[in-house]
Amino acid sequence: MPIPNKDSAPAEIPVELNARFRGPLLSFFTRRTKDHAQAQDLTQETLLRVFAAGQLRQVDEPESYVFTVATNLLRDQRRFQARRGPVSFVPLDDDAGNELEQHLVEELSPERVLLSRDSLRDVLCTLDELGERTRNIFVLFRLERMKQKEIAALYGIGLSTVEKHVMRATLHLARRYGDR
Repeated sequence: MPIPNKDSAPAEIPVELNARFRGPLLSFFTRRTKDHAQAQDLTQETLLRVFAAGQLRQVDEPESYVFTVATNLLRDQRRFQARRGPVSFVPLDDDAGNELEQHLVEELSPERVLLSRDSLRDVLCTLDELGERTRNIFVLFRLERMKQKEIAALYGIGLSTVEKHVMRATLHLARRYGDR
């Protein structure tokens, strides 16, 4: 990840932007990187990029915009790491490695991967029937494992409203897929 030029220190991130998005972004990055220090760096970089763009007030869905920036930053960072070469690892002994490899190959057959992708696509399309906000809140809660309190702060809504969105999506999915 490029290191910012010390001579061109960025302006301070506005308190509102920091308060609204720091916690959810930190959770987002921590779950994906499994490294708290790296998640903090990525969160700070995302907030700086959003602030530098100066477009947050003109965007209809600021949460989507911020997390799109975050996702792109994470993708860029992974590409950068891939170019640097493989990460060092502790080798497994041959017997354990072969057993683990066999288990993973059996679990991730191409057919199973395709079926899983199709199922996820179908569920997301079903959630689209409920509206973008309900879908986004459900995905943040169930797939991203974000706390309902964090989602409420992110969207600037009450905790009970988040609970209602999650319940609405859950009931809709249960009606659609309950008999399968």
